[in-house]
Amino acid sequence: MKQQATSMFIRILIAGFFLVSSPALAQQKADKIDALIQQYVANRQFNGTVLVAEQGKVIFRKGYGMANMEWNISNTPDTKFRLGSITKQFTSMLIMQLVEKGKIKLDGKVTDYLPDYPKATGDKVTIHHLLTHTSGIPSYTGFPDFFEKMSRDPYTPDAFVKKFSDMPLEFEPGSTFSYDNSGYFLLGVIIEKVTGKSYAEVLQEAILKPLQMLNTGYDLADPIIPKRASGYEKRGGRYVNAPYLDMTIPYAAGSMYSTVEDLYRWDQALYTDKLLSAQSKETMFTPFLSHYAYGWGVSKTKIGSLKDSLLLIEHTGGINGFNTIISRIPKDKQLVVLLNNTGGAPLGSIRKNILNILYNQPVEAPKKPIADALRQPALTDPLDKLRTTFTTLKADKAYSLSENEMNGLGYELLSEGKVQQAIHVFTLNVESFPQSYNVYDSRGEAYMKLGDKAAAIRDYKKSLELNPRNTGGIGKLKELGEIVEAPKDATVDEATLESYVGTYELAPTFAIVITREGSQLYGQATGQQRFELFPESKTKFYLKVVEAKVSFVRNEKGEIDQLILHQNGRDMPGKRVPKK
Repeated sequence: MKQQATSMFIRILIAGFFLVSSPALAQQKADKIDALIQQYVANRQFNGTVLVAEQGKVIFRKGYGMANMEWNISNTPDTKFRLGSITKQFTSMLIMQLVEKGKIKLDGKVTDYLPDYPKATGDKVTIHHLLTHTSGIPSYTGFPDFFEKMSRDPYTPDAFVKKFSDMPLEFEPGSTFSYDNSGYFLLGVIIEKVTGKSYAEVLQEAILKPLQMLNTGYDLADPIIPKRASGYEKRGGRYVNAPYLDMTIPYAAGSMYSTVEDLYRWDQALYTDKLLSAQSKETMFTPFLSHYAYGWGVSKTKIGSLKDSLLLIEHTGGINGFNTIISRIPKDKQLVVLLNNTGGAPLGSIRKNILNILYNQPVEAPKKPIADALRQPALTDPLDKLRTTFTTLKADKAYSLSENEMNGLGYELLSEGKVQQAIHVFTLNVESFPQSYNVYDSRGEAYMKLGDKAAAIRDYKKSLELNPRNTGGIGKLKELGEIVEAPKDATVDEATLESYVGTYELAPTFAIVITREGSQLYGQATGQQRFELFPESKTKFYLKVVEAKVSFVRNEKGEIDQLILHQNGRDMPGKRVPKK
């Protein structure tokens, strides 16, 4: 009896210890998360708010940097940020609610709800296709000059639909994944037609009000919205106001604002049947092509050295001056929400590190950009001294070297009239990335400004040697009196082009979708615009908008089973996703 009593006493002690230490352990993790974010902030890689929940309980919430830089107003957990494409999960919830009420069918056609929509495409595309980005409808954000010519003007939903409704489908609906803002815009219009109310009204009544998400809504420029963050973009060593975007255009695909705290309420509601039945939620979270479900990416992820992968449900958002991410691990009710208002923050890396902390795994310390550390020395130091500083920084594991960031620093100096200093920075970039045509092109431009014609010609010719299709370099050489003929694109027959059509997965949540229109081939990376691919040879294609190429690879059976993306000095393979 005595031994049994002692054993019981020990069990009570142990249980009591864990009850007492649990908040202490949570605080330790919170301190680690704070220290991690502070590193990103110090590196000028994050400016926004963070919320982290473990086992469904918030263990960390905090704001960093400025919500408004001009008025020196700090970010706080209740600061409101534009969400961008995180809006899509709310749109999918509204659709599923209407499905449960019998007002919409997942296999219903677009023309069932929008009778005036062109039947040639509307009779083929279903609600399921729209929800899963498999409709084939061209995404309006990929239109030529969309941001320059369309994005600033207000539209009614019906008027804007006409911008893409008459366009032919890019592929057979259901056959290919291609991230598509037009599809989610259409879902918003369908919600309005079915309910007889505006998208914003339905959103408020069906989700925001029941969940008491009082700091969330449809973001328009006119209303006074307290604690709304301003959007900025990084330009070299400074920030600038993000370009204006009329929010009637992102609409049901990306026009919401919220706070980290409200998104925690949203996360918690998804574990209940308050908004949707368990069966409908299972449908909503079932991935189709490229790990995409209804408004969510759903895939397995490895965390540190843990043996088992965990199911990760998440979505990112990017809109002028803002980028965002909400990541959920349902098994353990873990949540990471990151809202940033300086655009382009490495939120995927930050999320990965936070999950490592939650699961007691090692953190990969963020590295400081060498370009930032070089900015001040570049203003005063001669090239030899600057090269010594640069070499020391490259050897330091706390720093990272980026060709694009160095190029940006060079152009920042060039815009300030510091031409010789810009040449020094461009020279270091040439020495670091000697196989990149762009580094020679940039230095050639600086030499032109300096008036050193011979050096400019030399660099532009080297640029063309590495990339004969550098049309900018060809034009500059003509300005310098050198006649250079642009090489002609290869001719590729339509049957071969058709054999390349499909989805190629480079990472669990990143794919490139290849489509064809006649003799033109197009590529669209996850969350990005669609760009035309130009044939350099029968199997290798190049882009004109960015420095990138793609190659298609055949297996031993002669079938195309792989795409390789060549960009920033890296070759990134992507396996072809079998059609379902």
